[in-house]
Amino acid sequence: MFQLLKHSITAFRDRAVSIELDGDPDFKLPKMASLVIMIVYNIMLQLSFFIIVPSSNKYAQYLGGNTTFSGVVIGIPTVFAGLALVPMIKYDKGGYTMPLHVGCFTAILGHIAYAIAYRANFLYLILIGRCLSGLSFSGFMYSKRYCTDPRIVGIRRRTTLASWLVIGQGIGMSLGPFLGGLLYKIGFRSSIFNGYTSPGWIMACAYIVFWFIVAKYFEDVPSRGVSTELQLITHRVSSPPEEEKQTADPPVHPPSAQATRPPSLLEESFRPQLSHVTLTQWGVIVCMCWFSMLCFFILGSWEANLPVFGAETSNLNWSPFAAGNFIALGGTTAFPFLFANMLFARRIQDRHLLAFGSSLGLLGLVTFVSLLCTRNITYGPLFACWWTIALGFNLATTVTISILSKQLPPEWNGRTSMAIQYSNYTGRVTGAIWGGSGVTVGMLNYVGLEIALVGVGAVLFTTFWRKLKTKMG
Repeated sequence: MFQLLKHSITAFRDRAVSIELDGDPDFKLPKMASLVIMIVYNIMLQLSFFIIVPSSNKYAQYLGGNTTFSGVVIGIPTVFAGLALVPMIKYDKGGYTMPLHVGCFTAILGHIAYAIAYRANFLYLILIGRCLSGLSFSGFMYSKRYCTDPRIVGIRRRTTLASWLVIGQGIGMSLGPFLGGLLYKIGFRSSIFNGYTSPGWIMACAYIVFWFIVAKYFEDVPSRGVSTELQLITHRVSSPPEEEKQTADPPVHPPSAQATRPPSLLEESFRPQLSHVTLTQWGVIVCMCWFSMLCFFILGSWEANLPVFGAETSNLNWSPFAAGNFIALGGTTAFPFLFANMLFARRIQDRHLLAFGSSLGLLGLVTFVSLLCTRNITYGPLFACWWTIALGFNLATTVTISILSKQLPPEWNGRTSMAIQYSNYTGRVTGAIWGGSGVTVGMLNYVGLEIALVGVGAVLFTTFWRKLKTKMG
């Protein structure tokens, strides 16, 4: 898988380099090894999030918990990821090396704690382990920020790189539950390494190997100053999306003293720009944050609900292995379409992709309501609902960060990345809890809330349709 990933990114970069050599920074890309590491890091985080989904309900019940507690176990890491972002942003100096090292370290600790809870027979230790893993989930924001960082990524490459992150979501959503269910099925009759604990031990070992690769090969971006190239990109971004380049690029001048100040002083100089953001731009920001929250709320709730709903439904009577296979099958069959989206992202407007993905996901929700009303839940129709929901809302997540990165000045990239990531975290944690409680509150109420949230998004989307137009790619 990683070889295919590296080959695809290499071919993509080779095409971009030929354009960049012609003098167009809109197609700029970062160093290949570092880019692959950040994309693989996103995949590792996705696997960490999803691998415990099939067995978390049984694990929590074994230790004395219930289905709602298992939903909390799935979703709680995002709360701590949001808390961790505040000090991380303060000390990262605009770079990515420190967050990568902290992420690997806390992920290893978290997975080990999750695994030893079985031997310790302590319910809250799995919660503590997931909280520690949550500190590493701050990496979700850094992977988004890296793929839209104007110092290393051109404006016409951001949606494409964001598509790679969504492919990582697809890999995590399919491979993670499959491995978790398979490990539960095998069992490994040991008080240390068994169906409940093996996901923790395996992921801890994987992070140890990955940490070594990060230390050896990752090359950070410049942490101080704003280059002249960034000033040129600022000029490009401030132009309307449909504006064509009619004149030669302005001459390059040596960086001024202002450009060589420490980041903290630069941040001070950017604060007055808050007053320059129009009401329409604020509306676009709110719209993208809503859709970011909405997509992860629905995806997270279904991933947490399917093992519980499948076990409680007489026509299905799923084990954790069967639930993991079902979730994984939805992600696997959606994966080719996510990969195709990456290839065609340079030819599709972001707002059209957002509309298509949300509509497809809504179709799956409405179809599921009809199944609940007939009280005839079978494998095939349920899978069709899950497939459309998984594909649709994963596609919609592709463009939330890229739209904002294209519409706002480059120095806002850190702020927009945090805004989108906090929206993701909110959706993940509330969605996981809502999914774990779905059978308790009633499945019609469960799906009805999700449809209502999509309706609010539709109102925002149609209101700001014209303002969501950006450069493609």
